[in-house]
Amino acid sequence: MTMSVSLAVTPYYVAFNAALLLLLAVGVVRQRIKAKVSFGDGGVPALQRAIRVHGNAVEYVPITLILLVCLELAGTAPAWLHALGVAISGARLLHAYGLGQSSGRSFGRYWGIVATWTTIAVSILLLLFQAAGRM
Repeated sequence: MTMSVSLAVTPYYVAFNAALLLLLAVGVVRQRIKAKVSFGDGGVPALQRAIRVHGNAVEYVPITLILLVCLELAGTAPAWLHALGVAISGARLLHAYGLGQSSGRSFGRYWGIVATWTTIAVSILLLLFQAAGRM
């Protein structure tokens, strides 16, 4: 049995967010080189921040993209997919910038996580709604 699956929208957001994760990883490596720290954070605040900026994105981006792929496979309208894709991409950029500038409170950090959580919650609800409609 051969099954063909076509994704028209989510690959753009997967590619964009994968590139963001790569750039954030490069930021960690740059800080490691600068601080001459090959493992851990060496107690260096700039390296600690770079590690958390990357780590935070790794914690939220994959599950959000999995939800987006599931929504597209479930037949969600492209407008919803684009809205959620733009929302998560913008949210992660905003959060990375905010946390990258300061370990304390910041506009980017606050609104980035609020937008991330909102995107995840809306995605979950849409997916459950579509799944319930198929029962």
